[in-house]
Amino acid sequence: MEELFITAKKACRSVQKLTDAERNNILIKLSERIISSSEDILEANNIDLQAMDPMNPLYDRLLLTLPRLEAIASDMRHVASLDSPLGRILKDNTLENGLRIRQISVPFGVIGVVYEARPNVTFDVFSLCFKSGNVCILKGGKDAQNTNNCSISIIQSVLQENGVDISAATLLPPTHEATAKMLTAQGFVDLVIPRGGRKLIDFVRENAKVPCIETGAGVVDSYFDLTGDIEIGKKTIFNAKTRRVSVCNALDCLLVHSGRLSDLSQLVAGLSQKNVIIYADERAYEVLEGKYPDGLLQKADSTTFGTEFMDYKMALKVVDSLDEAIEHISVYGSGHSESIITEDRQSAEKFQREVDAACVYVNAPTSFTDGAQFGLGAEIGISTQKLGARGPMALEEITTYKWLIDGNGQTRP
Repeated sequence: MEELFITAKKACRSVQKLTDAERNNILIKLSERIISSSEDILEANNIDLQAMDPMNPLYDRLLLTLPRLEAIASDMRHVASLDSPLGRILKDNTLENGLRIRQISVPFGVIGVVYEARPNVTFDVFSLCFKSGNVCILKGGKDAQNTNNCSISIIQSVLQENGVDISAATLLPPTHEATAKMLTAQGFVDLVIPRGGRKLIDFVRENAKVPCIETGAGVVDSYFDLTGDIEIGKKTIFNAKTRRVSVCNALDCLLVHSGRLSDLSQLVAGLSQKNVIIYADERAYEVLEGKYPDGLLQKADSTTFGTEFMDYKMALKVVDSLDEAIEHISVYGSGHSESIITEDRQSAEKFQREVDAACVYVNAPTSFTDGAQFGLGAEIGISTQKLGARGPMALEEITTYKWLIDGNGQTRP
């Protein structure tokens, strides 16, 4: 694997000497190749799917279909259409002594990404890294091994056809050893980004000797306020919880103002269509007993709140005020995405001001926390940390900067 890191580092020059137009052209060609090779990709994906229980919530995350491949290709074309994040003058100042000092955006170099059964990540990460002049080292999960192998071979074939070092996109074996090697590849890997569950993120943070950006386990809450619109509430809660339960922006906990308990059964009724299990606190349980299917209604316990379910399961808690809702989020939230459903502007502003999360919504579902949905083309991850990137990370977030100093023989006294 050390040889893979060495060749990836050398590939940086091959990528960075390309013009933005050349990089865009290669991405367009790759988007076309994804569609023309869709049969091969889906066949490889089917092999991976056969090894997973279809009832596993992660099955949908692993699944590729022709429409999903078309969406991946569309996102790649969008990335190609965006302005280059490189060469942006961030600061430009001339000192009294005549020295001109500029701060300019540049690539990180080699970006390592560790991810689980998310085969779309292979293409998304490559497109963002390549557009921003970076080389990517990918380490996918064993659940998607065949799909990832097929995808990387397609990427490398397009690179080779266009005279670019194929090590600009490197796939490591799907082993724990490969992850550990990447995390300690000082001098070769400039940045590591984990995409996955809490265990993966904790492992990366605790073992990385190279810089890393923590991307988020998403313990996501939605608060239905005293003035919340019932129709907006029903739509946004259903969408946030059931659209795709295995993704990090899926709803985990619904908070409901005690003044709206009479609307609670109506608010969550639609969830039963998807067999969502609700873990309700005492007050919510009393209201829903007999009104929500018995087999899907359970009492909350000490482990309920603060859990990222990644399944058709949801916590439910009754609160007596907006302040109590915000306090609950501060204790149990993960800093990913939070939402309020309210018709009161002051409550909305207070929620957005005081809730400490990367993305804070008013009257919209947290399912929109996504780089493509934000108009960024795609995303390399959603950062829940505060130093550096925060929220959906795309082109600008995977560049750094350097200082350019122009002089005319000045010396320092």
